[in-house]
Amino acid sequence: MSTERLFGIIYFLLNNKKATTTELASLFEVSTRTIHRDINKLSSLGIPIYTEPGRKGGIYLLNNFILDKVLLSKEEQDNLLLALKGTRKINPEISDQSFSKLHSLFNQSFDDWLEVDFSRWHTDMSKDDQPFELIKTSILNRNELTFTYISAKGTLESRRCQPYRLVFKSQSWYVQAFCLSRNAFRMFKVNRMSSIKKTDQLFSKIERPDSLKITSSGAMVSMTLEFSKEIFYRVYDEFDHDSITLKNSDVVIVKTELPDEDWLIRYLLSFGKHIKILSPDSIKGKIAEELKIMSSNILAD
Repeated sequence: MSTERLFGIIYFLLNNKKATTTELASLFEVSTRTIHRDINKLSSLGIPIYTEPGRKGGIYLLNNFILDKVLLSKEEQDNLLLALKGTRKINPEISDQSFSKLHSLFNQSFDDWLEVDFSRWHTDMSKDDQPFELIKTSILNRNELTFTYISAKGTLESRRCQPYRLVFKSQSWYVQAFCLSRNAFRMFKVNRMSSIKKTDQLFSKIERPDSLKITSSGAMVSMTLEFSKEIFYRVYDEFDHDSITLKNSDVVIVKTELPDEDWLIRYLLSFGKHIKILSPDSIKGKIAEELKIMSSNILAD
């Protein structure tokens, strides 16, 4: 007697509510006599399966019998199904299969109100997935990676690492890894990695230190910023809403702290004419100097 066939009968009934002996025999390529034995076996194992005679009869399962077995509430079932939907980027095939099976097992409606998509809006989907899949495979199989990395200072550096984990934080993917080039744990932003190659060199399981986090290494600077309405969409995307005060329908004020690093001035300038630096004066001076250099570069022969 095939255990796989017994589970197959259960899944079929969960999905289709009803089946006939002839239908199941054809589906599993066995005789109707074998199906009758399977039904008796399932019944003897405590599975609430029953048959109804007559032209409109058939084989059935009692409603919600799996729910009684696993003792999961409706909320717990929904949370589990949502978690599986959220992992489709990680392993689409397995996530979809697991979602389908559990949805059938729970035998109730599911409010499909959430979709998780990590991809960018303007990108070739097939190309966008390539670095992610390569890094994921290297983590699972413990292959060392080599790549070219653009540092925060704008320099191109060749790196070799033992990848530990992929992390999604603040709209970006990062790789936690032991960097063999620096002999220390590092966080690498995937968008800054290029020429990624999986090597044949394997490594042992890594014990990651608890102190490894995605944080800024520099000091923080307190700032008061003013934005015009044309850029409100970015303000609410990129700043904590508690730090935003609506001055009027055309202006918002943001009081925040940002890392005092090389990229800060370039970040503020990305808001163009729609930003005013109210404080501190040191940032005003740095922006004035950056604009002076930009103007010189643009007007140069």
